[in-house]
Amino acid sequence: MEPRPVVIAVCGKGGVGKTSLSALIVRSLTRDPARRVLAVDADPAVGLAYALGMPVVKTVDQIRQELIQTLGEAPSADKEELLRRLDYDLFAALSERDNLAFLAIGRPEGHGCFCQVNQLLRQLIGDLAGRFDAVVIDGEAGLEQIQRRVMDLVTHLLVASDGSLKSRRVAATLHHMARELPDLQAAGVLFNKLAPVEETEILAANPLPLIHVLHEIPAIRDFDRRGRSFFDLPWSAEMAKLEDAVLRFLNPRP
Repeated sequence: MEPRPVVIAVCGKGGVGKTSLSALIVRSLTRDPARRVLAVDADPAVGLAYALGMPVVKTVDQIRQELIQTLGEAPSADKEELLRRLDYDLFAALSERDNLAFLAIGRPEGHGCFCQVNQLLRQLIGDLAGRFDAVVIDGEAGLEQIQRRVMDLVTHLLVASDGSLKSRRVAATLHHMARELPDLQAAGVLFNKLAPVEETEILAANPLPLIHVLHEIPAIRDFDRRGRSFFDLPWSAEMAKLEDAVLRFLNPRP
């Protein structure tokens, strides 16, 4: 049996820095040239594309909508024909650079529902993920992301939170909902943009498994504001600590 990929999803309340964290994780994982990494942008805003410096060729939702329109004009297409068409379109939508591939999901799947197409897409995305060693999913802000088609593949859920009470409550809810994910191996919270003065109080009140605490990094805020690729970020001690924490989360030591 082929080894299954590590699939890490970054979720949390809007504004806590999920896309920046996803880009930093992708950057860390691709530092090993032998590791094949797939980055999946599950946010309709496709901010991860900018953070990684990757073009959006076509979103999965665009592929789905085009096929639904085609089926409306020719409803007699059989499953094998649909599978071939979707398989070709899905691979054509990938952006690739070195050991990194990028795929944008686009809008939520409920728009223009067509069950046969959606089911085939779930199958093909699972097959696609299996061709990589690691998959990083940048989740949309909102609890519904736990039930999106890509989330069924998740083995590791990283819940991002800042110091606000609302984001911490969302993190707790997401962590609780993660129990429904069929292949989940680990889940925890990563506090982002936490001020040193609030760190002790926040951590003392945190009931969730802690992955890491990342303090405010001005360079990250600047790169995010200007839409620059995080691959051009100068390496720092904070990013090295984040990389170590994420690798420990993915591969816990006995």
